Amino acid sequence: MALEIRTDRSVAELRRLARRETNGRVASRLHALANALSGMSRAQAAEAAGMDRQTLRDRVVRYNAEGPAGLRDRPKGHPKPRLSEGEQASLAAAIFRGPDPDQDGLSSWTLPTLCELIEARFGKRLHPASLSRILRANGFSRQKARPSHPRRDEKAQERFKKGGSPKP
Repeated sequence: MALEIRTDRSVAELRRLARRETNGRVASRLHALANALSGMSRAQAAEAAGMDRQTLRDRVVRYNAEGPAGLRDRPKGHPKPRLSEGEQASLAAAIFRGPDPDQDGLSSWTLPTLCELIEARFGKRLHPASLSRILRANGFSRQKARPSHPRRDEKAQERFKKGGSPKP
């Protein structure tokens, strides 16, 4: 036995609503309901609208309960942030401070080493790609410090900048 479709709106009214609808998915659902109400079989009405019979049945249930507003997609929601605001602030401070070469054994932060830092401090495991999205959302960009030799000669660098390399 087929599920009854509420009849407070006529087939012509449903088609008119579908023509005026700016959302194509909602318009398609309205056309499917209009086709089913006009006598087309549920399978044919669903196929004409580009859906299967079960999807049409789900739309009928929502239409019966909520009217045309029930045919709209519902918000999907967002997952909870992996790091709290306090943890993000602590991470930002650590990034700005930079790694301590003696304690951390690093000259600059990388995403994998930051993931290790987060796991050690907060007990949360993150993939480097996920951390990259978190950092970009907080205004960080991917920058890497240029390596420098620990015994570099500042005076030699200045002489090179001013006069270039010596000519043979």
